[in-house]
Amino acid sequence: MAPREPLLEPVPIAELRPTQMTVGLREVAEKRKRWREHDPDTKAAFLGSHMIPVLLGPKKHHYVIDHHHLARALQEEGVEHVAVTVVADLHKLDKDAFWTVADHKAWVHPYDADGVRAAFSDIPKKITDLADDPFRSLAGELRRAGGFAKDTTPFSEFLWADFLRRRIKRKAVENDFTAVLEEALSLAKSPDAGYLPGWCGPVSN
Repeated sequence: MAPREPLLEPVPIAELRPTQMTVGLREVAEKRKRWREHDPDTKAAFLGSHMIPVLLGPKKHHYVIDHHHLARALQEEGVEHVAVTVVADLHKLDKDAFWTVADHKAWVHPYDADGVRAAFSDIPKKITDLADDPFRSLAGELRRAGGFAKDTTPFSEFLWADFLRRRIKRKAVENDFTAVLEEALSLAKSPDAGYLPGWCGPVSN
């Protein structure tokens, strides 16, 4: 596909289609809080500088490939439109071919709230229908706390979420997030996490 200039256009958030099945609702709440701290001028500037990358898919639907948390937070705060940048125009493909291409390009993450791969048809059609994965929230908070570095690997925080899911009980994350974050910070520095994107290495003594 030949590279081309991104197309920028405002699209109703309600019409955006996800390419993943979950978000961390704790992270969505944090983004809502930060949005409310902006005054009207900085809100306008923020929306102008935070374009949502999308694929133009079958029937010319816009499929979000990043910033699902931001889109969900803005929608819950009453924002109706966001600017999108079209990364690839795949609208001439049928649905099966579209998802196959998206899968090979790492533009889709069809894993449910238990970290289990599901069918593409199980991906919600609306941002508001994304399920909560508390381990995705934990991974986001872990990165902000310095547990790992931001990385360009697609869905890198979901890889960290899956790593944590295999070592920490979900009930613990839901019942005592602060204590679990300390445990996650320790796990993030262990050699076991060395394969993960953004790994910062073990703490030296």
